[in-house]
Order: sequence, then structure tokens, then C-alpha cells
Amino acid sequence: MARSGRVIRNPFISITPRSSTQLFSVSPLTSIFSTKKTSASLSIFVLSFLVSFTFLGISIVRFFPSSQDSIQCSIVSPTSPSPHHSLSSSYSQIILAALLSGLNSYNESEPRVGSSAMVPLPVHVVSGNLSEEEKEFWKQPDGKGYRPCLDSSIGYRRRSAKISKETNKFLVVVATGGLNQQRNQVIDAVVIARILEAALVVPILQVNQIWEDESEFPDIYDVEHFKKTLRADVRVVTSLPSTHLMVKQTIVAQIPYNVSPHWIRAKFFKQLSQEGVLVLKGLDSRLSKNLPADLQKLRCKVAFHALRFAGPILQLGNQLARRMWVEGPYIALHLRLEKDVWVRTGCLTGLGPEYDKIITQIQKSQPQYLTGRVKMSYTQRRLSGLCPLNALEMARFLKALGAPRSARFYIAGGEPFGGSKALQPLTAEFPNLVRKETLAREGELSPFLNSSSALSALDYIVSFNSDIFIPSHGGNMGRSLQGHRAYTGHRKSIRPNKRTMLPLFEDSSISDKEFSSIIRSMHNNSMMPQLRKKGRDKDVIAYPVPECMCRHGTGVF
Repeated sequence: MARSGRVIRNPFISITPRSSTQLFSVSPLTSIFSTKKTSASLSIFVLSFLVSFTFLGISIVRFFPSSQDSIQCSIVSPTSPSPHHSLSSSYSQIILAALLSGLNSYNESEPRVGSSAMVPLPVHVVSGNLSEEEKEFWKQPDGKGYRPCLDSSIGYRRRSAKISKETNKFLVVVATGGLNQQRNQVIDAVVIARILEAALVVPILQVNQIWEDESEFPDIYDVEHFKKTLRADVRVVTSLPSTHLMVKQTIVAQIPYNVSPHWIRAKFFKQLSQEGVLVLKGLDSRLSKNLPADLQKLRCKVAFHALRFAGPILQLGNQLARRMWVEGPYIALHLRLEKDVWVRTGCLTGLGPEYDKIITQIQKSQPQYLTGRVKMSYTQRRLSGLCPLNALEMARFLKALGAPRSARFYIAGGEPFGGSKALQPLTAEFPNLVRKETLAREGELSPFLNSSSALSALDYIVSFNSDIFIPSHGGNMGRSLQGHRAYTGHRKSIRPNKRTMLPLFEDSSISDKEFSSIIRSMHNNSMMPQLRKKGRDKDVIAYPVPECMCRHGTGVF
């Protein structure tokens, strides 16, 4: 959300803040203090009144928690939801939070992290004639008091003064893959630039051969926002300066997995200092997930604050999200049913021999696309939780969780292999399915049809704003959204425990009631913050607690 000058735009109210001297100059109290005829007693009375009023104001501000459900400025004020879908926080709290953040954010010389985050629409409180299972399904997690906190150490801040002004060393990073795979590499690129004390050139997004996407970084992300948000951590430049265009450039295409900051410095620092430019390729999952606290916080700052989608994408994504939101609560399903997913995972579609034959032939003719555990059979892969849930399995899972038949679903993801047939088992149980193609109005998607990354970004925004998010498979988008939704208010995300529950799907001796009870119990962890366990290579972007969220401190928002 871009701000223009000092004007604050809010869905409910619009004001132009003044400086403290301007506010004081127009106050009626000014005339009292300026006259020489004012009695001493009156002056004492006025001073007492001001002190009392100040303490009252502080008490009110402290009484209201800062809302994490404040609506983005680019979204128009919503119409009133239906009686059964009331909002979780009052409009007065939203207005107060917006004013408090806005009045402190007009000073462009000091980037404010709290005002740079993408904040979702409020969750709905679902009421009415609901079963216990439905109430449990819609219930949001208890955040346990965890709020975003990105306070860095004194040592980190001291080093920032030099690093943020670097003009001699430059890191160039080429990011590969789809939107969220590239997103992860950009996050690591910022961290590596910080480790090497180098300026970062705006990352290059390599042309995607699978999706034929030629999008560049400015097509997907707000470059100026990216640079501004990170300027206290790393200097980001749009391109190499002319002094470095012709210097020797070392290009590194292969980096081992799980490398530490020490390895990065030992390998590249001296060389970069001498040559001035370093080009890195193939960063995907190379940097260790277990970094020092300051660098973990930097990862969160990049992911949840700096990487804001470009204006046209953000605007349309917000419009699509609002169209879903005004009708009441909705669930976002990220279904990984595309042809390339079935090929890469080594799995079968469940649509019958005709479709499975096509996938099997591609897998045999192009084995290089298969990702990991090559010698496992399809059955072994499925029971190990390595395959996406197909539409039938997702329908059974949702019913067991207590999702009502009338629930509204936003379907994120590409065109499913098999078309409408691939979704038929899900549509039969839950008829209210919506995709961006049906949600968008005529011509709205046209500017993005040749960019799979932009279309994926639209799915990301609508899913981000949903009341509940459920991915059918792991993947980068599922992990990113899980962490992003936790960071901005502990919104419910349910990751299917496929490895444990799939054998239950095959057990006909279990009654539907017992099956439902087991499935709900198995996914109770979606009702509380999930802590990142160090040493198990869990990404802080998916699990921002406790490195980027804490119970104490000033917080971010």
C-alpha cells in the first residue's frame, strides 16, 4: 500500500495530520496562554486539565489492543456482512489502530516496519445454528499472546550503519522456479548480502521454461517499497553502477545445501572484496534454516514486509479478496492438481487409467522431472504423504473436519489436469467453489494471462485474506502462507497430516463418526501457534514463532 505525502487514507476515515506545533497553534488554549491578563489560578486549572486529559488519552490507547485486522488502504469499506457473519473486532478498534500507525508513519526519512506489512481483512465470527463440529471448524487459533517483534541486537544495528551505505561490493542473484520458489531465493539473497556486507542488486527472475513466464522483478513486486523497507539492513540498488559493469564477475551456480553464514563469508567475502561483484545462481534451499536470531528476523522482514506485490497485482488481488469476504467467511484451498505436479511428485491422479497412463508415460520419458526418492513406488509415495490430496480425498478430509456443505471455497492453483472431472468429487460435496477466473470480471485478468507468477500472486492474496487456508500438498506457497497468516494474526491454517490419515481412508471398519473424531483430533495443532523447533530445518518463514514473534516487547504493529 503506497502512501502519498502525508495524507492518510483509511476505509472509514481520511485525515491530513499536522505537526504538533500546527495543532497547538490552532487550539483554543493558545489564546489562554498568550494573554497577559490570565490569572495564576486559571493557569493552574488549565495545566491540571491538560495533564488529566493526557493521562486519560494514554489510558485509552493502552486499553485498546492494536488491531491486526485493520483493512488495507487499497480496499474499499465493506458492506455490512450477514447477521451470522459478524466481524471479530469492532470498527472503532480498526480505526484507532489505523490512526495510531498512520500518525506516526508520515516521516519518510524513517521507514516504519509496522506500516509496511500486508494486513488481511478481518476474520468473521460465524454464529447461528451450528453443530459442535462446525463450530470447531470455524474457530480461530488462540495466539497465546505472540505478536510480531523484529527488534535486532545492538551489534546488528551498529554494523548496519556501514553495511547500508556499501558502494564497492555488489551481489547479483538469479532466482529460478515459480513465484514462491523465487520468493524464497530473494529472501535468502537479502540475508547473504547482509552476511557479505554487500549491496544487493534487485534480483533477476530467470525465465521459467515450464510455465513460459518472462516476468521480471518489477512486474511482480514493488521495487521502491522493497528498497525502502530494507534500507536499514542492506543497500538495494536497481542495477550495477557503471564502475562495476566491466569488472571481473565470478558466477557461482552450485552451492551445497544447508550452508552457514560462516561458510558464506569464508567462501566469498575476500573474493567479493577484491572483485567487487559476485553472481549467485541456484540458491534454492541452500542457505541453512537455522541462522542467528538477527538473520532470522531479517528473513521475516523480507518475507512479510519488504516483498509487497506490485500495484496492479495488489489492487486486483484485494478486489477479488473483498468480493469473497463481503459474502461471509470462506476457505481457501490450494489444490495441487496440475499435470506438472503429478509428474514431479511421481504420483497418480486417481481419475482412472486413461489419465494415469498419460502421467506415467511422461514420468518414464522425462525422469529428470521427478523430485526425490526415485525408487519408491506410487503406493509407497502416497502412503508416505508425498502426493497431493486429490479432489475425492480432500472432500473426505473436509467433511471429517466438520466443514458445512454450504461453506464457500476459493480454489487456488493452476488448471487441474482432467479439467472439471478432476474437481467433480469435491464439487459434489461442496458446490460453492470459486476460482479467480469466475470471481474476476470481464477483462480484469487480461493483463496477467501471460504471467503464471502474477496469477499465482493473485491466488496468494485471496488465500491470505481467507478465514481458513488448507493446502492439498506442502510446497512453497503453502509454507509461505502458513507463516504469513500466523504472523499477521494467527489465522487458521490446516496442513493435512497425510502420512497418518491416508491409511485410515482405506480402513472400511472405521465408522464415519469415529473417522471424523480421529481426523479432528489429529489436526488440533491448527488451533495454536506452532513453534519452530531448531535443528529440524523448519523454515522460520513457515514457523515465525518464536524468532519473529514474541510475548513481550514493543511489537511491530
